[in-house]
Amino acid sequence: MTQEGALLVVVAVALGLLGLVAWGWRRRTRRDAGLVAPEGEVPEAASVIGVFPVLYVATTRHGEPLERLAIRRLGFRSKADVTVTDAGIALDLVGQPRLFIPRGQIAGAAQATVTIDRVVERDGLARLDWRIPTHDGGDALVDSYFRPQETSARALVDALLQLSDPAPTTGDDA
Repeated sequence: MTQEGALLVVVAVALGLLGLVAWGWRRRTRRDAGLVAPEGEVPEAASVIGVFPVLYVATTRHGEPLERLAIRRLGFRSKADVTVTDAGIALDLVGQPRLFIPRGQIAGAAQATVTIDRVVERDGLARLDWRIPTHDGGDALVDSYFRPQETSARALVDALLQLSDPAPTTGDDA
């Protein structure tokens, strides 16, 4: 085989793999199209508990840390600020509108070690369990993972646990 022939084979295989990745992501976005990231602002009367610079890692199905959800505005890793208030949580992802998760949608928080795209030291991630609205008026339980940049995951989880109703979840390796 000539060099040109080998190059054409490599290019064809690479294009085929990229096509498969694009096809898979498109299917995933269609599957998750009914989940709606909650845009909004923090209520004016809310008291700030803490602001945490983080790396937003992923949002997954609840209890399935390796099953990424392709939710618009939450599909990709990003630097972010998590503002924890007594009314809920504001998530400011770089280049995206502010997302606000009201206190009533927060189910719990815990530390974690692994999620899709990220394995860290034991309990190095903060996991937020929350109910995301769906287009049909219901909700779905999901987990969002954060890697704190200037503080420990424990400090972020402690702040998040102040909002969980009725009882917080405990730490685990998920």
